[in-house]
Amino acid sequence: MKRPIFLSIGLLGLAFGALAQAKNKTAAAASGNQSLQVRTVSGIVEGRLEASGVRSFKGIPYAAPPVDNLRWREPQPVKSWTGVHKADHFGPRAMQTAIFGDMNFRSDGVGENCLYLNVWAPSQKTKTLLPVLVYFYGGGFVAGDGSEPRYDGESMAQKGIVTLTVNYRLGLFGFFSHPELTKESPHHASGNYGLLDQAAALQWVRKNIAAFGGDPNHVTIAGESAGSVSVSAQMASPLAKNLIAGAIGESGSLLGTLSPAPLSECEKTGEEFARSIGAHSLAELRSISADSLLGASARFGLFRFRLSVDGYFLPKDPLEIFQKGEQAHVPLLVGWNSEEMNYRALMGGDKPTKENYEKAVRKVYTDKADDVLKVYKPATDDEVEAVATALAGDRFIGFSTWRWADLQGTTGGKPVYRYLYERPRPPMTPEMGNASPGLAGGVQRGNTPPPPPAKGAVHSAEIEYAMGNLSTNKVFAWTEDDYKVSRTMQEYFANFIRKGDPNGPGVLNWPAANRSKDVPVMHINVQSRVELEKNRERYLLLQAAAKN
Repeated sequence: MKRPIFLSIGLLGLAFGALAQAKNKTAAAASGNQSLQVRTVSGIVEGRLEASGVRSFKGIPYAAPPVDNLRWREPQPVKSWTGVHKADHFGPRAMQTAIFGDMNFRSDGVGENCLYLNVWAPSQKTKTLLPVLVYFYGGGFVAGDGSEPRYDGESMAQKGIVTLTVNYRLGLFGFFSHPELTKESPHHASGNYGLLDQAAALQWVRKNIAAFGGDPNHVTIAGESAGSVSVSAQMASPLAKNLIAGAIGESGSLLGTLSPAPLSECEKTGEEFARSIGAHSLAELRSISADSLLGASARFGLFRFRLSVDGYFLPKDPLEIFQKGEQAHVPLLVGWNSEEMNYRALMGGDKPTKENYEKAVRKVYTDKADDVLKVYKPATDDEVEAVATALAGDRFIGFSTWRWADLQGTTGGKPVYRYLYERPRPPMTPEMGNASPGLAGGVQRGNTPPPPPAKGAVHSAEIEYAMGNLSTNKVFAWTEDDYKVSRTMQEYFANFIRKGDPNGPGVLNWPAANRSKDVPVMHINVQSRVELEKNRERYLLLQAAAKN
C-alpha cells in the first residue's frame, strides 16, 4: 500500500515543480513586458492585451464630464478615483447627429459626458521612451469619434509608436459663443471648447504618457479634415504649441477651411440661436436637455457654430500668427488628395461644358471671374471636368492646406514635407449590393442615381492607408496595390513621427519643401514619385481673392 503513496507524492512533487516552473516563466515574461495596469495622475487604469501583442487602454477620462454647469466651460480636471478603472471599451462619443456615411463607431453610445481618450502601446519594454502620436478625428467639427476603426492606433503601436485618439466636443456643445459665457469666463472668452478639449488632452499626455512607455517630449499631433484644421489650430495656440514636437495635416487648415470668426460675430450667432429656442439666459440654456439642444441646433444649422478668435485659445487671427512666425516651430508633414471635391460641387447638375463652366465661375466669383478663368482655363469641353474638379477641390480644402504649408515653410523654422495623395479607392465589395460611394467616401443606398466613379483620391480616402487600417474597412475590395500604397504611406508617417523626417530605408527619398520656387511634392500612389509644384499660380490667385 505504501508504493502508491510514494508514487502519488512523487507525482505531486512533479506537479509542484511544473507549477513553479510555469510561474517562473510567467514572471520572466511579465518582467520583459509592460503591465496592463498603469497608474495615471488620477488613478490606476487597466487595459487589455490585443492578439497583436499591443496593449490597448480605451475610454480613459482626461477631463471632468462637461455637463450641467460645466456645459460650455473650459475642460476641468477629472476627479481622481480609487481602485482600478477598467479601460477595456471606448467611452461615449460627443453629441452629434448622423451626417457622414463613412463613419463607423465603436463607442459606448453618445452623450455630453464624452471627454475620453484611447491609448495603444507596445507591450514590450524598451530602454528609452517611445515617440507618441495623438490623432484628432475629422467630421467638420460636428461629427466624428476616436473609436472609428480607421483611426485605430494598434497598427502604429506595432511600429513602436504610442498612439492616442481623443474625443472632443462638437457643434453647439463645442463651439457655442455667447456674451454671458464670455462674461462668465475668467479668460473673457467663449467658444472653442472642442479645441480646448484637445489642448487639455495634450496636457494629459504631458503628465501621463511616460507611464505607458511614451516620451512626453516627443509628441506628434495629426488629423484629417477638421482634425487637420485642429492640428493647425493647436500649432497656433499658446496653450498647446509648446506641447508638441511635430505635426501632420491631412487636408485642411484653419487658414481657409472652417476658419475662425471674430468673437463678437460668434456671440451674435449664439444670441440668435438662443432666441430661436426661446431661451432668455445662460441658466435657461444649461437647463435644456442635451438631446433637445442637439435637435434645435440641427434645425438652426449645425455648421453655423464657428471657431472663434476668442483672445484666449486664439489670441489673434491665426493668419497673423503664422505670418509672424508665432506658431509652433516644429516639422510639418502636410498635403491633400487629388479629388477633394469634384466638378459637381461647382457646377451642380449642369453638363461639364465650357459655357456652363464659365457661367458657374462668374456666378461664384463675380468681378474676379476673369482672373479665375485665366488660371483655371479649360481649352475644350473635354477638359472642363478636370479643371472644374481642381477648382472645386482648391476652394474646399486644397488652398487652405497649401497656405499652411507655405507659411510654415517660410516662418516655422523647421522642415515641411508636402504630399499629394492620388490613389483612388477600389470598387466596393460584392457584399455591399446596390450601394454606391457617397459624401467623403461614405455609403449611399436607395433610388438616388449613383455618382460617376471617382477619378482620383476623394476626401478622407487616405486615412486607412496612412494609419495601416485598410483591413478595418469592409466596404471596399482592397487589392495588393492598395496594401502597397498603405505600407508606403504608413512608413512615411511612422518615420516622421519618430524623427521629424519621413525618410528611411525602403521608401523613395522625400525632399523638404521649404522654398517658394521649385517646391518638391511627394505624389503618393502605387508608384510614388517626387514632382515640383505645378499649381502655385492657382493658390496665389486664391490668396489674392481672399484679400489677405
